Amino acid sequence: MKLHFSITAAEELRERRGGRYVLYSVCLEGFLLGKARYSQLRRWDAQLRQLFGSAVPAFPPKFYLAMTKSMADERRSQLEQYLQNVTLDSNITNSDVFIGFFRKLQQDTFKIQTQKAFLDVYLADGSNIRLDIQTSDTAERILEVTLCKMGLSRELIKYFSLFFFQDHDDGALSVVKKVAEFELPYVSLQSMRELHCKLGIRKWYMDPSLDTLLMDCRASLNLLYMQAIQEVKRNWVKPTEGQMQELEFLQKNANKAKVQRFVIQFRKSDGNSDCWDCCCQYFLLFLELIREMQFYGYIRLDPCICDYPEEGCSADICVGNNEINCCIKLPTNQTEEVSFKINRLRSWQVTFLGAAKDGEEETLELRFEYNDSGTWQWIILYTKQAFLLSSCLKKMISEQMMKAAKEAQEMEIKMPESTKNSKKSSIRPKQVVHSGFISRKRFLVRPNEEDCVFEKIREEDL
Repeated sequence: MKLHFSITAAEELRERRGGRYVLYSVCLEGFLLGKARYSQLRRWDAQLRQLFGSAVPAFPPKFYLAMTKSMADERRSQLEQYLQNVTLDSNITNSDVFIGFFRKLQQDTFKIQTQKAFLDVYLADGSNIRLDIQTSDTAERILEVTLCKMGLSRELIKYFSLFFFQDHDDGALSVVKKVAEFELPYVSLQSMRELHCKLGIRKWYMDPSLDTLLMDCRASLNLLYMQAIQEVKRNWVKPTEGQMQELEFLQKNANKAKVQRFVIQFRKSDGNSDCWDCCCQYFLLFLELIREMQFYGYIRLDPCICDYPEEGCSADICVGNNEINCCIKLPTNQTEEVSFKINRLRSWQVTFLGAAKDGEEETLELRFEYNDSGTWQWIILYTKQAFLLSSCLKKMISEQMMKAAKEAQEMEIKMPESTKNSKKSSIRPKQVVHSGFISRKRFLVRPNEEDCVFEKIREEDL
């Protein structure tokens, strides 16, 4: 699937010999990843083409005459589309040429050389694991090292991911973005210093039933438990009165102090069988109960504005389990809970709206086409976490398609040979179109302008 690449600005600079060139700001999910010249991108394309041939999308042609403004705008749009399309092939994004280019781009842009450093990776309970790393280590490498250090089975690493989180003065916690596998977390943290972000781990799947695949591993069970406790403490889950009573009864009868003591021992060492058996039994019972609670495992966004059911409504949004759930506050101060089901969603797109008035922060919008009572309509959410929401939608679609493909395969195995051909056409997974980014404006910014974090980007081209 396409990554959320955009080129948000172009700086026209002068070379020492008097010539001019353009430096493009390449962003990933609204945050500056690095700055590159056309010639750098062209050389990179040639390297990719040597390895992958026609699988690499067409690169924007070189102009041999002086560029007009419209030509410059066209080139930037073409480069943006190229970056998005080149990520469709996982063989390309997993290649050393792809990863090496963006590693160098990040390091050169933020002037961070490869050297040894410490990096803290936070867990859901607030504790952290300190790693000895190289500043050039990718997120994929850091995630693998962290989880292996915790004892997680290698085949389960794919169910977790690194995220950037932000603590607020009022105690709230925001998920800023999912870290791309080829991204350099150490460099990104330096570039996002104004946001005071921290790097953390959470599970990366939207279907809560997938928890069952992780129950046999001590480390993954521990991670699921920590995240579940976090969701309860922060009131991210919505238990019924009966479920809350069951949870309190479980905690009371499990001898909470004893369990906590075992949990601490369990995390600090390999532990003995008694420690493991006690923790395992408690974790499983706890997760079995909380998995039935509404919004368990959902990603919660910061409060935002939406245009449904009318303009100017504020909304609390959480996404997971094949839905976007919105608790909407109407202009009349009444509240309405609406669930937008993923199987009734046809397409979506993210757009940058530019600078807001009176010095307010810039805003993103995510709009999705939804079938409401037989009628297709566009619903708009104005949120800085539009890219994160888009990633969640893509993940849910991906999980649905994998599940449908697996069910189709099982159905085909069980079916008599005579009926296989007639049934094949009816067991295809549902396709959903992701419309990507919409371009509205072009900006030429002055050199040396601060633009190393999301709040400084002034381009709608997402």
